[in-house]
Amino acid sequence: MAASLAILAAADVEQTLEQYSMRAFATALDTIPMALAENSGLSAIGEMAGMKALQQTSKNPWHGVDCMQTGVTDMWEQNVYEACASKCSQFRLATQVVKMILKIDDVITASDVIDQ
Repeated sequence: MAASLAILAAADVEQTLEQYSMRAFATALDTIPMALAENSGLSAIGEMAGMKALQQTSKNPWHGVDCMQTGVTDMWEQNVYEACASKCSQFRLATQVVKMILKIDDVITASDVIDQ
């Protein structure tokens, strides 16, 4: 969620058309905590709204989905950590995959198939 909020903030500053792809990427990142909340039996939309509001007001990026329902959303207090190196690697890989998909040069249409 913190990455999504940071990308949205950067998209607000961006003046080119790239801001739309940045917003779409941020929206895609939102699906991760939503799926986590839903798989934990929580209200996905409610948890996302609460977590996003809490991160923005407290400026604490450690607030996340309370899957164990302990009443604490601060992942640091729950001893839930993730290595920065692995998270950066995951973001780079996902971004490279999207770039590869978007660089497809030839689009095959039905008329192309008929002509051959």
